[in-house]
Amino acid sequence: MEQLKVGKITLTWLNGGVTHLDGGAMFGVVPKPLWSKKYPCNDNNQIELRTDPILVQADGKNMLIESGIGNGKLSDKQKRNFGVTEESSLEQSLDQLGLTTDDIDIVMMTHMHFDHACGLTKWEGDRLVSTFPRAQIITSQVEWDEMRQPNIRSRNTYWKENWEPIAEQVVPFEKEKEVVDGIKMIHTGGHSDGHSIIVMESDGEMAIHMADLLGTHAHQNVLWVMAYDDYPMTSIFAKQKWIPYAIEKQAWFTFYHDAYYRALKWDENGNIVEHVKRN
Repeated sequence: MEQLKVGKITLTWLNGGVTHLDGGAMFGVVPKPLWSKKYPCNDNNQIELRTDPILVQADGKNMLIESGIGNGKLSDKQKRNFGVTEESSLEQSLDQLGLTTDDIDIVMMTHMHFDHACGLTKWEGDRLVSTFPRAQIITSQVEWDEMRQPNIRSRNTYWKENWEPIAEQVVPFEKEKEVVDGIKMIHTGGHSDGHSIIVMESDGEMAIHMADLLGTHAHQNVLWVMAYDDYPMTSIFAKQKWIPYAIEKQAWFTFYHDAYYRALKWDENGNIVEHVKRN
């Protein structure tokens, strides 16, 4: 498992499963000859996208960014449509670190789309229960509201199976929330109306998790946004604000979906100057 230290904060990437989604959908209006140079696709035009939660250890807390795609949550048809070749082995990843799902104190959900939220619940016999029974599950109020009352478009990704068993654990926030000292969630909108990013700072170092505003390293161009984005102009404005800010601070950019990089730093010219590659 790859790790990154940001001051006193330790980030560890766990195995949350893998999907393969249409490259055209992931890069929106960007022509394939451009995006495929930066992120390769298979013969079905699909690109590999991890769904790997990040264990964040700071301030005496065990926290997760996202929850993976879980196990047994997707039908065979869904697995085929979403190109799932591997489901989550999150519990095994935690076990290697001497932890269990009971040791997770907080789950930071940047948004609640199925590929981020399926791992929040699991089957126990014939009923769904919380995967992280002791954890606070933090997401924006806007996201939590839409999760429970999705619209005609978003109901395809906001599933009651992923929120009903954990409803009492959810701690929604408005605009921004300091989760623990030095770790903040900030509501941005864009990819979804309730989408948030996470800024982590410790001992003069910084990491920023832009979630699906920066789904992969190949989405560095502010105009390269997903067809999945509900509010693409909002995504663009957020990228215009946060990418230069993070580069100026020499911050790490961390990824949930990227199949090649766990984290990297860019210089002001957009060149990669440091990186943590996925093994």
